[in-house]
Amino acid sequence: MTDHPEISVVVPVMNEAGNIQPLIHAIDAAFAKRSIEIIYVNDASTDNTLDELKAEKAKCKHLRVITHNKRSGQSAALRTGIFAARADRIATLDGDGQNPPADLVDLEQAWKSAKQQYMLVMAAGVRQKRQDNLGKRMASRWAKRLRAWLLGDSHPDSGCGIKVFDRALFLRMPYFNHIHRFMPILAKREGAEVLAVPVGHAARQVGSSKYGNLDRLLVGIADIRGVMWLMRRSPKQLETQELD
Repeated sequence: MTDHPEISVVVPVMNEAGNIQPLIHAIDAAFAKRSIEIIYVNDASTDNTLDELKAEKAKCKHLRVITHNKRSGQSAALRTGIFAARADRIATLDGDGQNPPADLVDLEQAWKSAKQQYMLVMAAGVRQKRQDNLGKRMASRWAKRLRAWLLGDSHPDSGCGIKVFDRALFLRMPYFNHIHRFMPILAKREGAEVLAVPVGHAARQVGSSKYGNLDRLLVGIADIRGVMWLMRRSPKQLETQELD
């Protein structure tokens, strides 16, 4: 375990037994022998998720496992992992195996290219040929239109979990539950360059989705109202200079 990995890969999970080992192995394969850390945040799972994580940790020295003592949600798990990360560069992906970790390499390359010009950058995935059911795809489509209309969010797939960004960028964002669905527009609020990068999408092989379409819609409306408030009170872009 190095104190200064190149990148920290943060994976929030809740009841994802059966998906743990294959995803960790796929992350390792994507980054080959580079200096990385993988941070799994177990959001109070009630199945064998924690046991599987313990078994993998015994074999994988760069795997870190953090467990919540109570169910707190995906955004809280991301926040826990990012706060604990040792790298300045963060990669995130969902723990259900639907985000191919190999795509993180393309996202990272896009991030690196943009960093030559911009101080803060987020490379956010756009899922191609989504393998979700029709109801979930339709719910995402309506949420996208609503975000574009009310927030001016032009990112094609704000809810996609696979991203690469500066840790400092996340630390500047105002935190609230469900922030993970609004990170691209909140990154722009902080003056960051946000890139839309095509990524793959796989069908879930094990387990089931933790979100229903109706509850996502009802919670999403309240969240959008909150983000509208935040956008209206965005920090002004100031130029500053420190005296020598």
